Amino acid sequence: MDNNKATVLWEIGQQGTVSGDCFIKVAYEEAYVDPAGRKHPGRVRILPLNSSFAFPEFHPHDRERLVRFKLKYRFWGTSLEGTRQVFTYTEILTDDIIEEYINDELIDSRPNPLGTIPVIHIPNVRISGSPWGLSDCNDIININRAYNETATDIADIVNYHAAPVTVIIGAKASQLEKGANKVWGGLPKDARVENLEGGAQGLKGAMDFLAVMKKSMHEMIGVPETALGQAQPISNTSGVALSIQFQPLMNRYHQKIVQYAHGLERVNELILLNLALKEPETFIWDPNSSTVPLKQGQVDRLDINDPITFRSYVHFPQPLPLDKLIAINEVQSMLSLGLESKEGALRILGEEFPIEKLSEIRQELQDEAMADGALKLIQTQIEQDIMALTGSMPAQTGPGGSSAPGGAGAQAPAAPTEPVLLDDATIAAQMGDDKVRTRLVTEAYGTQLPQRRVPQDYEK
Repeated sequence: MDNNKATVLWEIGQQGTVSGDCFIKVAYEEAYVDPAGRKHPGRVRILPLNSSFAFPEFHPHDRERLVRFKLKYRFWGTSLEGTRQVFTYTEILTDDIIEEYINDELIDSRPNPLGTIPVIHIPNVRISGSPWGLSDCNDIININRAYNETATDIADIVNYHAAPVTVIIGAKASQLEKGANKVWGGLPKDARVENLEGGAQGLKGAMDFLAVMKKSMHEMIGVPETALGQAQPISNTSGVALSIQFQPLMNRYHQKIVQYAHGLERVNELILLNLALKEPETFIWDPNSSTVPLKQGQVDRLDINDPITFRSYVHFPQPLPLDKLIAINEVQSMLSLGLESKEGALRILGEEFPIEKLSEIRQELQDEAMADGALKLIQTQIEQDIMALTGSMPAQTGPGGSSAPGGAGAQAPAAPTEPVLLDDATIAAQMGDDKVRTRLVTEAYGTQLPQRRVPQDYEK
């Protein structure tokens, strides 16, 4: 809610893939009121940083521990004279203090409330013995440069043959008009006009060289040509067969998970630390806003002093397409054998929030049962009204088949009995029945709320 997940993850992946290193800053944005008077609540911001602006200092004996981080970049602003000017912004972060500079002039210095540097470094491809990562483009830069140069030579050859040089022998060019639909006549007897040809012999070799370099680039980065839209026959290939077909790409996928999963878990830890500091109420279970009740063993309040509170796990969905029909048949077989739960089945089918989905299904079943009961209640009342109008209403009888009081053959009232003592469970059950009856009557004979309609002439 506080961040655009798709955009943030795209920027993170782009920075890591191109530059080899991704830096993510986590900060809390305080609540504010904009000039229009609208209130904006506080939120935790996830800010992917440009790697060229980041200058980290790692611990000499721990490559994953930041001891100091400096963010430095330039931006355009307005000077005191009203002219446009380039300013240099610098932010220095340590475990104890945060300092901000404009053109090397200190503008703000404050203690670090988190006690840790709120910046996470994710290396794209880990290099042994180095804290830095390796870019996915590192191996194909030289090949790509040669590919572009060869493509430029081929374009020059094509352009030359599209507009070749005309050679005129035995005549004057000033007397001839060149262009489409032009007819030349009256040339001398020995005159010749022809286009200068040549260079096309190397076109085929250049095209073959381009194909070889393109294949080499695919092999170097581990992306098969079929994964980028190459024409291939349509088939119902299973997920396992696709995984084997795209094995180099799957290897790169698992390599990415190793690095980015751990980095995103650390980002989540910083997010929870900010919430524990600024919004501690988010660590308390609210029965009014939660649609999922607490399970046995779950607590209604998290301990912010317990390190396990800030631990999370990142799950990546399957990258290859999943045949839902086959997956449903497998899940159905596992459910029938008692080897899987409904929650696990939803996870297998790719449901992101299976607990909420199960609660939604149960609530829908309850609503359908209530709607069906309300319909039966109305039908029963209609049948009773029809019988009353036609005069065929049966005589009301009391318990045991005796006539009701006031009817024919009414007997003397029975002796009063002692009151029945109800325990707490019975009282709670009766209260639940009363709620069901109240809702049932409301569903069947709910009040008609007043309606407001805008005249058609006023609709714009």
